[in-house]
Amino acid sequence: MSRLQVVSGKGGTGKTTVAAALALALATEGKRTLLVEVEGRQGIAQLFETEALPYEERKIAVSSGGGEVFALAIDAERALLDYLQMFYKLGSAGRALKKLGAIDFATTIAPGVRDVLLTGKACEAVRRRTKQGPYVYDYVVMDAPPTGRITRFLNVNDEVAGLAKFGPIHNQAQAVMRVLKSPETAVHLVTLLEEMPVQETADGIAELRAADLPVGKVIVNMVRPHILDEEAVRDAAGDRRADIAKALTAAGVGGSAKLVTPLLEQAADHAQRVELEREQRAALAGFGLPTYELPLLSEGVDLAGLYRLSKELRKQGTGS
Repeated sequence: MSRLQVVSGKGGTGKTTVAAALALALATEGKRTLLVEVEGRQGIAQLFETEALPYEERKIAVSSGGGEVFALAIDAERALLDYLQMFYKLGSAGRALKKLGAIDFATTIAPGVRDVLLTGKACEAVRRRTKQGPYVYDYVVMDAPPTGRITRFLNVNDEVAGLAKFGPIHNQAQAVMRVLKSPETAVHLVTLLEEMPVQETADGIAELRAADLPVGKVIVNMVRPHILDEEAVRDAAGDRRADIAKALTAAGVGGSAKLVTPLLEQAADHAQRVELEREQRAALAGFGLPTYELPLLSEGVDLAGLYRLSKELRKQGTGS
């Protein structure tokens, strides 16, 4: 299984929630997972009900079997300071540049460099080993930018090609791409069973494949249960309205005759949704990728909900 798991998806599909659940699912039986955030939204801290993440790796959860989840909010400015120290030994001079605003200028004026810094920090964590030899982390999970920006974000070598033909930035970009385009990486796309997210997922898959970036799985989030199918609705809408009213009365529901029509309307809406979702599942099957499904948690996603979603992922094969 790939050691760098990148999670993207259309806005509103719950990609951060899925990334967090995936990190928990992978951190099983004593394994260690690093969950990385690159957009500065502190979404991970909110999900795990902890204080804002600093620019350091911090343990935030324990999974089944004693596995551990660490988290890191990567800050481009701090990553650039690390980079300057690593390659140029600037030390206090780098901090002086930050005070002068040069660091912010560099990460804003050259977004390709910013992406190299963000992805580079994650790739460094993937490659990092202990003094004894094993990897520090078994898996690194990245909560990445949305689908519309994911290919450009990951394809950093092309982004910096016009900025640096050689030297440390060029070498760093190439080192990053060696990880991102290798079997060590898998880019998962989160979607809903709705037309627009599924279409954006299709576009994202095509763009990733065109850039030779490794596509992993499609994760369908917030799947609602199917209570009635079309056949049941047809039966109810036929000559059985009186039977439905009698059943409601027998169940102690007052004014049952007036409830039959709105109940049937709701049932018809449900059946229509089921059919639309069936169409989207067929579209997803056409991608030729493994697909996982996560249920809609009607009570919202809290820490207990994350553990429930991670269990669902493990049942479907993640971490095995």
